[in-house]
This record gives sequence, structure tokens and C-alpha cells, in this order.
Amino acid sequence: MNTVSFTPAVATLTYERVVEQIEKAITSGSIVPGDHLPSERELMVQFSVSRPTIREALRVLQSMGLIESKPGGRGGPKVLEPSPATLARSFTTMARLEALSMDDLVPFRLVLDSAACRLAAALHTPEQLQRMESGIVRMEAAVGTDAEAFARADVEFHEAVWEASGNALVSLCGQAVSGAIFDLISQQLKDSPDSTRTEADSAALDRGIFEAIAARDAVEAGRLARQAIYDRYSDLLPTGGVLGLDALLG
Repeated sequence: MNTVSFTPAVATLTYERVVEQIEKAITSGSIVPGDHLPSERELMVQFSVSRPTIREALRVLQSMGLIESKPGGRGGPKVLEPSPATLARSFTTMARLEALSMDDLVPFRLVLDSAACRLAAALHTPEQLQRMESGIVRMEAAVGTDAEAFARADVEFHEAVWEASGNALVSLCGQAVSGAIFDLISQQLKDSPDSTRTEADSAALDRGIFEAIAARDAVEAGRLARQAIYDRYSDLLPTGGVLGLDALLG
């Protein structure tokens, strides 16, 4: 077990001070993924706080995706590898609670997808291209038959594009918003008076993007990605949001 030690927490907002120290130890590399924190009792002694305070701090750290606690496990909580899944949950929760609106998500996705498609056109590997095409084929097969499968295949196609961008931050942001995007697509299909037509149009747009990426035409891939987002979602935005999309469409 790692031998890192902690100093007593101050009385004000005690559990937050505990969280702050443990988070700093993890992000600085003093504790690395795979290490275990000390037991609850040891943490109580090091921080000079009560068991409920330690448990609240550990609960927060777990919700942040920094540690994993398993009942009956040996040692203290395990430090986890960084993962986009935690950020994805935050984006999805914020979208569902309307802390992130369509005005936030749609322009962000337009910028993200355009950049990712341009990079993917230049940098993709044959294996990544195959994954993209697999997503497109599944989308086309689900048109008019399974809206949830269609939405998931759509996200899978874009996940393959984000990965093919070769940019870790683009991929991270893409994965982080994928849950919110899935909800967005599902709701759009649910609200559509002709969901089959909406699905067919969406699949055709993504097929065009795929073909531009396959041809390594970065300019066309980026243009089609921007146009696809505009065509899909501009009708769902208020006037101000549409004006913002117009500026990005350029």
C-alpha cells in the first residue's frame, strides 16, 4: 500500500478539505492508479476527523471517478485510471437537468464534429474507417425499425470519427458529450412527425461524411459535418441559437 500521509483537516467544510488533499495527492502522482488509499480508520487518524466525514469525502471522490470502493475489499479504496466516463456522466446529467441547453450542446457539437471529421479524413487508419462504416451500416439497417438502435449506431459512428481524429482532447470531449447527444437524437426522433424520414435523412448525411473521410477530403468532411448538425437541429433552436449556428456554419 502507498505510504503517502495526510495532514489534519481544518474544521470548516471538513470533508471538502479531505477531498482536496486526496485529489491533490492523486493528480500530483503521489498516489497512482492502482494504489489503495489507507483504510477509513487510518484516514480518520491522519485527518483527525470523524468516520462520517471520511465517508462523505470518499463518496465525493468516488462520484468524481477518482476512486472505487468495494464492500469487503482488501485495503482502502482503489485509485482509478482517468476516464472520460465520469465527464460523460456530468454532461449527461447537466443536459437532463437542463443546466446545459440545446443552445449549448448543438453549437458545441457542430464545432467538435467539424474538427474531428477534418482530422479523421487526414489521419484515419483502415481499421478506424471500417468501424465508421460499420456504424453507418447499422444506422441504415435500423431506419424505421428501431429508433434506439439507430441513435446508438449514430453515436458509435461519431465515436469512431473522434478516435480517428488522433487528438486525445477531441476524443475525450466527444466521449464526454456522447450520452447527452444520444438523448438529443432519441428525443428528436421521438418528437418527429415522420421519424423514419428523419432517420433516413440522418443516415444519408452521415454516409456523405463517411465517404468524404474515406476519400481523405478534409475540407468536404468538415463542411458536411457542419451542415449535418445544422440540418438536424437548427429547427429545434430559438432564433438566437440559429444565428449562432449560422455564424459557425460559415
